[in-house]
Amino acid sequence: MGQWKGRDADNPQEAYWVGLMNSCGYRVKDLHKPVIGIVNSYTDVNPGHRPLKELANFVKEGIWAAGGVPAEFNVPAPCDGMAQGEGMHYILPQRDLIAGSAEAMVNAHGFDGLVFMCSCDKIVPGMLMAAASLNKPTLFLTCGSMMPWETQERAFVTPDLKESIGERAVGAISEETFTEYREKICHSCGTCSMYGTANTMGVFAEAIGVCPIDSTTMLFCSSGKYKQARDVGERIVELTREGVRFRDVVSEGSLKNGLRHIAATGGSTNAQLHVCALAKVMGIKLDIGDFDAIQRDVPCIAKFKPSSKYNIYDYYKAGGVGATLKAIERHLDRAAKMAMGGTMGDLLGRFSRAVDPAVIHSESDPLYPDGCFAVLYGNIAPGGCIVKKSGVDPEMFHHRGPAVCFESEEDLRRCMIDKSVKPGCVLVIKYEGPKGGPGMREMSIPAAMLVGMGLHKSCAMITDGRYSGATRGPCIGHITPEAWDGGPIAAVRDGDMIEIDIERRSIHLEVSDEEIARRLENVKKPDHPAKGVLAAYRSMVESVSEGCSWLYHQGAK
Repeated sequence: MGQWKGRDADNPQEAYWVGLMNSCGYRVKDLHKPVIGIVNSYTDVNPGHRPLKELANFVKEGIWAAGGVPAEFNVPAPCDGMAQGEGMHYILPQRDLIAGSAEAMVNAHGFDGLVFMCSCDKIVPGMLMAAASLNKPTLFLTCGSMMPWETQERAFVTPDLKESIGERAVGAISEETFTEYREKICHSCGTCSMYGTANTMGVFAEAIGVCPIDSTTMLFCSSGKYKQARDVGERIVELTREGVRFRDVVSEGSLKNGLRHIAATGGSTNAQLHVCALAKVMGIKLDIGDFDAIQRDVPCIAKFKPSSKYNIYDYYKAGGVGATLKAIERHLDRAAKMAMGGTMGDLLGRFSRAVDPAVIHSESDPLYPDGCFAVLYGNIAPGGCIVKKSGVDPEMFHHRGPAVCFESEEDLRRCMIDKSVKPGCVLVIKYEGPKGGPGMREMSIPAAMLVGMGLHKSCAMITDGRYSGATRGPCIGHITPEAWDGGPIAAVRDGDMIEIDIERRSIHLEVSDEEIARRLENVKKPDHPAKGVLAAYRSMVESVSEGCSWLYHQGAK
């Protein structure tokens, strides 16, 4: 830490910068103040980011009021929900591209402090990686949650729409009902009101201390969100003048706080990729095994859509992030700093909101005693794989069934649309890993269809790809090594028996090691072309265990 010292606007050598900033409407006297870069992921085509256009204006007001100068620029913000199928190849690669584009712009223009405005699945972790690499005074602000669609029956949110695709396929709902769901369930802007990857990572940013508490769970349209944006604008100027940088706030203890809180609240399995990638940028050792070890001793005290009936606004009303942090207080590093002021201990000490115990349990009455995830190992996944056990019906914690193999998501979807999936089987999707896809697509729609078709209590689904944070059911992803790299999953054939035991953290292909080796010698890769960005990604991406980094191999120096 150190006192702020910005660019010298009076230096004749800075005349070019001063002149060009003047052309944008900045006065010379403004350039003597801290220039705060607002890294905005606003876009018209993502409901979690569309509100950021207006919200940025409130951040700017706070910056001006505190004696700083706001300077906004934009980065990509893809929507995972819109980018299903072919588009999903490009989603995970964009995480590092977003990080790289933010880092390059900030370093090129030399901003003094930063406000990252983000909400969705790859944008929050991408911006966290950029913030860690840049190591400047930093705050984050998310846009808030989408309003649920409420009927006389119940409240509907985004995963209900995905699952309705399966319901329609088996005739469980009418075409008229399906049309109404498509038009009404995504009821407003804001992040989808479920505990998917977007909200998991937004809340993670809060728990590690760089984002205001409840930024993620409050409604996007609440007056509190606009006030919070002004607070962020004012606070970032203070942090910049004081020289408080990202890594002065976020430490290894902070990352563990965030990871444990994810495990306690039933977060997305994608958190494994993103937290491990962020740790790599920070030079902290954290792979899938370390991830599992850190989360295993934390009780799961809450879970939300689609793993329960409660949505993200229910989370906020039940006490919010402060309440879930308070519930696992003894597992947290209370000395960890919070960029909005004080420490984690200070935050928990002054927490006073009413808590609904039906939504947020106590540690003495947990939903699960040992986190929400299970990392499984076995001859089909010697490097590990992951499942969100808090989203699995307990009767499927153990399952044994014959393999039905597919070499792409499209092959699987065709089978499900044709109603060819039989109860009891294990659906095996190969060549959807980081290199094999390429891009490690999420099997979001097939997983939701499995539920909608009523097969999530009799069938399991395993892949070297990944799943949406909104996935529930016995869906196991991140199998490593992936098929493209010759992993044992490439040797699985139709009819092979596979045993999954979540409690024992094992996954076993009932084929001898010798037979697996023999089959792997004769495996032929499918035609999964990779051009442009995807070719670069395939050639550079690191293992799932370490977070699938491809532009941040060495971390930040």
